[in-house]
Amino acid sequence: MDVLNDFAWVAWVALILVFVIVEVTTLEFTFLMLAIGSVGGLLAGLFGAPWWLQAIVAAVLAVLLLFTVRPPLLRALRRGGDPTPSNVEALLGLRGTVVVPIGSDPGQVKLSNGETWTARVLSSPTTSAAADLALDTGSPVVVTAIEGSTAFVAPAERS
Repeated sequence: MDVLNDFAWVAWVALILVFVIVEVTTLEFTFLMLAIGSVGGLLAGLFGAPWWLQAIVAAVLAVLLLFTVRPPLLRALRRGGDPTPSNVEALLGLRGTVVVPIGSDPGQVKLSNGETWTARVLSSPTTSAAADLALDTGSPVVVTAIEGSTAFVAPAERS
């Protein structure tokens, strides 16, 4: 048992290194908290605590950090994210112009971002069918939904 107490610091240093290396690859602060807990175990050992007390100190410190420090760190990390919508979300609400008439068959619209999409008219609750809402070339539209590679549009007012 003296060997375990005398060389526990080697195990703590190895654990710290492993946890830090894993944290660098995951970036979710879990292994960072475990590494800091291991530092607590190492410090307890340097002050002469037996190996079992070192393990308890490391575990308690790691759990406290996981539940108290990690959540605010994650919120702070995500706060700086780009709020600009992308992909499909960026297309919703975008205005465009009909380039191939839309009726019972799909047509095409050229959106204000320069993209041309296959389009269908989104039927409204007041009409019985989308075919009743035919749109001719040049009609202004707004994208209301995207389903696969088809943009569902609604007539827009000319601006």
